[in-house]
Amino acid sequence: MKDTETRGYGKFEHPAITAKGEARATVALSKPETLWFNTGTLCNIECANCYIESSPTNDRLVYITEREVRDYLDQLEARGWGVREIGFTGGEPFMNPEMIGMARAALARGYDVLILTNAMRPMMRASVQRGLKALHSEFGEKLTLRISVDHWNADRHDEERGAGSFEKTLQGMRWLRDAGLRMTVAGRTMWGEADTEARAGYAALYAREGFKVNAEHPGETVLFPEMDETADVPEITTACWGILGKAPEQVMCASSRMVVKRRGAARPAVVACTLLPYDPQFELGETLAEAEGDIALNHPHCAKFCVLGGASCSA
Repeated sequence: MKDTETRGYGKFEHPAITAKGEARATVALSKPETLWFNTGTLCNIECANCYIESSPTNDRLVYITEREVRDYLDQLEARGWGVREIGFTGGEPFMNPEMIGMARAALARGYDVLILTNAMRPMMRASVQRGLKALHSEFGEKLTLRISVDHWNADRHDEERGAGSFEKTLQGMRWLRDAGLRMTVAGRTMWGEADTEARAGYAALYAREGFKVNAEHPGETVLFPEMDETADVPEITTACWGILGKAPEQVMCASSRMVVKRRGAARPAVVACTLLPYDPQFELGETLAEAEGDIALNHPHCAKFCVLGGASCSA
């Protein structure tokens, strides 16, 4: 592309080139491992910094159904993606009345299932507890619940999720502990705490509560970098792979896609990843076949969270 054709673009504006006119990095779906389903953006709480803006009133992404999930599971088999894990995120997944049925549909086909939850009131309903116990009895540790514990300190966690949230989440985790279900934890790094200090804090919490979660294992205690779209982050070019010592295969969109259902849409759609459910440039089509193309890293989250932060939402 000629230099005159690249002028005038700001950062993260052109899908193929950066503001400096360099070739933007792309990522191929080279090793599919996880298919995510957004169960809906409704949530029982409203966090101070929720990347997907979940709340008790946000239904931009509506409840997906068990029938729709089964259709994509059929597509997975037809396309031969070879994924090992089905992930469910929200919103709060347990607000979706078909959450247990969707998890069962995936588990029955042999997939590992990961459900992201705040472990609060929606999960503590008697019908959900019965369903989780039944799934655990039948499928054991093929089912994992990742609990959002933003910080090991109650005051800091409650800064993000509201007064009393920490204790309510602990009540849910105690129930999961006593029921024998497998738990992991997702925290945040927004307080500038050293990784070793944060993990020591989580370890003390787990020991105090008798939670079987490894604070040192990055897959059991996941510490996510913050996703501030206003932060000034570098664009990722094709040259960055060598400079950073990273490979495209290490980025989340090399191994996963997410299915969402927009309010008013007749059918669900597939998007590039869990972090960008609203940006139209990352909507790939209605089928998995349409979602197999390369992804241009044309968003600050691509740089800060995935490439530079090294994070992934999968287990």
